[in-house]
Amino acid sequence: MKRNLILVCSLFAMTLTLSMVTSAQVDRPFHNGSVWSIGFIVMKPGMDNAYLNYIATDWKKEQEALKKDGQILSYMVIKTEGHSPNDFNLMLMTEYKDLATMEANDAKADNLLQKIIGNDAQQMQGYRDRLQIREVVASRLGRQIILEPKR
Repeated sequence: MKRNLILVCSLFAMTLTLSMVTSAQVDRPFHNGSVWSIGFIVMKPGMDNAYLNYIATDWKKEQEALKKDGQILSYMVIKTEGHSPNDFNLMLMTEYKDLATMEANDAKADNLLQKIIGNDAQQMQGYRDRLQIREVVASRLGRQIILEPKR
C-alpha cells in the first residue's frame, strides 16, 4: 500500500514537472526588440528652420558621439503635422539595444555629453535658448516588437 502511494506520487510529480517544462517553452510569433526614447516636440510658429538647424548640428553631433561610443544603435527625426496648436510636430527618436543597456550607460552618456556640449551651466543655457524656439510636449520609452519567433 505504501509502495503504491509512493509510486502514484512519483508519477504525479513527474507528470507535473513535464507539463511545466512544456508550458515554459511556448513559442510566440513575436519577441522584444530594441528600446526607443522618443521626444515629442512642438516647434514654435516660424521657428522650424532655427530648431531644425540645431537638430542638424548640435543634436546630431551628440547622437553621433553616443553611437560611435556604442551607447546607442541609431537615431532619427520625424516631422509630422500638428493637429492642434499644442500638438507635437517633431519626434526625436534614439534607439538603444535594450532598457538595461540604456540605464547602465546613464553616467557614461552624461560624461560624454559634458565633453561635447559642455558643463551643466552650458547645457542649462542651451535648454533656455531652445525654449524660445520649441517646447518639449512629452517623452516616452517604447519597445520595438519583432513580428517573428525568437530564435
